[in-house]
Amino acid sequence: MNGKMVIISAPSGAGKSTIIKYLMEQDLHLEFSVSATTREPRGDEKHGKEYYFIPVTLFKKRIKNGDFIEWQEVYKNQYYGTLKEEIERIHKKGNNVLFDVDAQGGINLKKIFCNNAVSIFIMPPSQRELEKRLLIRGTDNPGKIRMRVEKAQAEMRMADQFDHIVINDNLDLAEKEVYEIVKSFTEN
Repeated sequence: MNGKMVIISAPSGAGKSTIIKYLMEQDLHLEFSVSATTREPRGDEKHGKEYYFIPVTLFKKRIKNGDFIEWQEVYKNQYYGTLKEEIERIHKKGNNVLFDVDAQGGINLKKIFCNNAVSIFIMPPSQRELEKRLLIRGTDNPGKIRMRVEKAQAEMRMADQFDHIVINDNLDLAEKEVYEIVKSFTEN
């Protein structure tokens, strides 16, 4: 049962964090894989909880040392990656690993873990709705929102490389659909 990988990707504002929070509250033996990033914390994010916040120079050094199972330069000089030690930590506890990664990271992880992973892409109902959600969230300036929307368009074009696509136009239904996918995968 344990030792499987659940990969969830979505553009910013698609509802991924809310769906992941829901999954973590269910009895699926999931443990969140904390990604590393070079970006600054937003809001009340804490080092070691939402992300491992690492300076760019140290991140690049850890890339050279082979400490990451995968990593990406998501925005210019803004890196994200999955530390090998994080996966080992979760498996030692007997849990399945839950990844919250961008689309390219999700595709890379699926290629690495193959049949030991299920990949799910959370799709917003429309670009207009995505922009609205990002504005309501209020964490980014207009320039950053434009950048996120452009990235979202590119990520949505990659959705067909995932095992499952779940359209989040009704949060309750999207949560239930993702739960059923994960439950079925982790129980087999």
